[in-house]
Amino acid sequence: MGHLEHGKWIDDDAVRIDAKGAFQRDESAFRNRLTADGSSGYKAEPGRYHLWVAQNCPWAHRTVIFRKLKRLENAITINYADKPKLHGWAFSTTAEGAPQPDNGVLYLHQVYAAAKPDYSGRVTVPTLWDKKQRTIVNNESSEIIRMLNTEFNAFTNEHYDYYPAALRPEIDAINKLTYEKINNGVYRSGFAKTQAAYEEACRALFDAFDQIEARLGKQRYLVGERITEADWRLFPTLVRFDAVYYGHFKCNIRRLADYPNLSNYTRELYQVPGIAETIDIAGIKSGYYGGMPQVNPTGIVPLGPEISFAGPHDRDRFKKAA
Repeated sequence: MGHLEHGKWIDDDAVRIDAKGAFQRDESAFRNRLTADGSSGYKAEPGRYHLWVAQNCPWAHRTVIFRKLKRLENAITINYADKPKLHGWAFSTTAEGAPQPDNGVLYLHQVYAAAKPDYSGRVTVPTLWDKKQRTIVNNESSEIIRMLNTEFNAFTNEHYDYYPAALRPEIDAINKLTYEKINNGVYRSGFAKTQAAYEEACRALFDAFDQIEARLGKQRYLVGERITEADWRLFPTLVRFDAVYYGHFKCNIRRLADYPNLSNYTRELYQVPGIAETIDIAGIKSGYYGGMPQVNPTGIVPLGPEISFAGPHDRDRFKKAA
């Protein structure tokens, strides 16, 4: 994975592990906010901001989804990591104001060092770059999607609100469960260094799956009959589950396909216009199996499983809100 120490790149395959052998995720370091009126110091303007993302990363996928749903493709530019991850996330192209590729490769750690020369910490996607001020605004996906949800409404005809005020307490509550037990839970299973830590994380993951399965047996979406941010925060983990997490991260008590409500729900979200375009299962598998030597030292990418999210689903049995 590697990290920066006072602006200098250090190659390593280590992740942060506690005394019990459990994976600990680092906090995102850049937490500024862009706003429609510019009161934050970062004004929402078309063409000013750029997203650095990777196809396999579920956290980055959240931001790609919101860029698509809010029809912001012409307002916010984007780069997908497309070079071997020799020294962290790597790109063949750059963005305005960012460093230039060296011999056809730009490493994201160079972007971080350009934004903060003394930066120490992990270099992660998604990263929201400000071309005008030549700095990183934010690298926390949960905050970036909320900016995309509201702050660019002047530049899009898509004004659907995925985080409406009346539903925020319930959305926040379900987000907490899905983040701790599912989104991050698959990583806590896959990166665990002791049997006890692995079993604790894996059992918690499937306990949460059971709760969500029951919830989706009573209502169409996570928060009633309306698609919200909560659904799109869970979806990137679900769409990767059988292809990656079940085998690669040993989350193999059950497959997503073994949950009727969860699997039908995943197919419905996949079939929302534009969403399928944000997903490349082969690229996702390659990024995980081929890019995590600490988990899969051989780098061999499995041929299966064969998965299709384009098939029929049964979620129409619930009334869909306008």
